Amino acid sequence: MSVENELPNEELNNSDELNSEQTVQENQEAPETQEEQLIDEYKDKFVRLYAEFDNYRRRTNEEKLNLIASAGKDVISSMLPVLDNFERAIATNENLEDLAAIKEGFNLIFNQLKGILEAKGLKPMEAKGLTFDSDLHEAIANIPAPEEALKGKVIDDVEKGYYLIRLNQQLHKLIKN
Repeated sequence: MSVENELPNEELNNSDELNSEQTVQENQEAPETQEEQLIDEYKDKFVRLYAEFDNYRRRTNEEKLNLIASAGKDVISSMLPVLDNFERAIATNENLEDLAAIKEGFNLIFNQLKGILEAKGLKPMEAKGLTFDSDLHEAIANIPAPEEALKGKVIDDVEKGYYLIRLNQQLHKLIKN
């Protein structure tokens, strides 16, 4: 009886050893699959993040192009009445002989244009009599100062300069003196 009892126990021990070997093999495979799953997860996150960034970049580029394309639309549409007034003035001036009326008409159109540009942030730059600043002014000639007080100062404006002020940023066009 003892021999019979030992045989089934040996079989049980053998089957336990086989099961433990299988679990060891599964445990050894499990970390590899866990590592592979982790790698796959990181790859997926990377691909999604890259796609999201690519979409963001494409969207911002499209927005910039749209902004550039429509940036001048507001200025141009506000200048159309000035163009119409110039066309009317030219047509009217063909038959007019009164110089005072012609001058008044051009002054009205000039003031209209100046008002539109000032509303868009354009401000004239006053330079005459101020100390020459190479960051703001552009010299076209260096002449001797007629008075000692005018040395190093802007004596004359050949081409007037302007500041373009938008959103608390100051941009300027160089003045030619």
